Amino acid sequence: MAEIIPFRAYRYNADKVDLQKVLTQPYDKISPAMQEKYYTASPYNLIVVEKGKSEPGDAPGENVYTRAAEKLEEWIAAGVLAQDERPALYVYAQEFTDPLTSKKRTRTGMIALGRIEDYEAEVVHRHERTLSGPKADRLELLRNTRTQTGQLFMLYEDETGGIDRLLQIATRKPADVEIRDEYDLVHRLWLLTDDALIKRITASMADKKLVIADGHHRYETAMAFRNELRESEGSGDNKAAYEYAMMTLFNTQAKDLLILPTHRVVRNVKDFNFEKFKDTDAKRYFDWFAYPFADAGERTSALAEFKKDLAARGRSSNAIGVYAGGGSFFLFVVRRDTDLDQLIPDVPAPVRELDVVLLHRLLLEKCLGITPEAVTAETNVTYEREMEAALAAVDKGDAQVAFLLNPVDVLDVAEIALGGDVMPQKSTDFYPKLLSGIANYRY
Repeated sequence: MAEIIPFRAYRYNADKVDLQKVLTQPYDKISPAMQEKYYTASPYNLIVVEKGKSEPGDAPGENVYTRAAEKLEEWIAAGVLAQDERPALYVYAQEFTDPLTSKKRTRTGMIALGRIEDYEAEVVHRHERTLSGPKADRLELLRNTRTQTGQLFMLYEDETGGIDRLLQIATRKPADVEIRDEYDLVHRLWLLTDDALIKRITASMADKKLVIADGHHRYETAMAFRNELRESEGSGDNKAAYEYAMMTLFNTQAKDLLILPTHRVVRNVKDFNFEKFKDTDAKRYFDWFAYPFADAGERTSALAEFKKDLAARGRSSNAIGVYAGGGSFFLFVVRRDTDLDQLIPDVPAPVRELDVVLLHRLLLEKCLGITPEAVTAETNVTYEREMEAALAAVDKGDAQVAFLLNPVDVLDVAEIALGGDVMPQKSTDFYPKLLSGIANYRY
């Protein structure tokens, strides 16, 4: 099962740099504007490593990857990055506001090294498939830097909460690190170095299976690099540094794990007619309910009622929100006589019950003719985390229709992954993201 061990992380020296000016969001969440902001924040900002800029004249011997490696070496030599003296597990807490409910939450897990396992070993499980482009980029970065700066977001199940209680022991003292990021989230880190406590935690993890919540590309990159080094070094040492990856682990049973919905925005569908789509095509599988409005004031109240009903319906059945302008929101609910076993026979039952799967397989594929290949290429479908942004795309004429979803439940994600199944791309958006650079693993 899962092998978790402490390690000596490389961390920014708070005596030499302002931590708030050097840490970044994960590479795949960094927009061009964010990249520029990070570059100007500090000469030691992790952006140079996490997502550096290409420059004119870049070549195999001088490029974004070699510059990343050079910066890391430079910072270590200058003491800007320093390796902790003792192996530790790093208790990591994030204090944030739930963007859906405005409720204050605190999510607590631990950063450790986890043994990299092939999926066939059924120790580490994925819930989505990856794309080749991001993996090629991350692999080249890892080859040059031999450093993991981004966190793998991993889930494990501990119904007793025993591991969480052990982690809480470390939080009884003031945090070793506390920073507030650009989104007003508070990040705290405690170094847990007590050998006896570490032994109890790692022993408790030994019978667990792990689910990748976020970081599939990074995990498979670490796996690919491990395989390369196994072949090139040929040591056969199963305790070699490259046999492990840096992971941040959270209990699926713990409070304050949050997944946000990712809404779909559709454009470029030839001869799209919403009335035909609603009353003929989709009517084969869904009943619908309208939330009409005539002006801005009515729109606000209609939207509020629509959101409330979408969430309520989602707790007991399948429900998908639909908006194509025209003065009405719609709630699509699966008809009782819809035979999902017959309609989607190639999808396992737990996956077939997800709203996002019904959206893709029934509404996108069968009703709109959008193929999985077109979805992957984002020819017709793009994604928005904020519902208002999805609605605005329709109102501005940038999209023909928006499909609005409830979030997937954490336990459903774990069940599907542990069952060996996968979900459509961008089915989950675990919130908040884990800061890159708060701990770094070099080998």
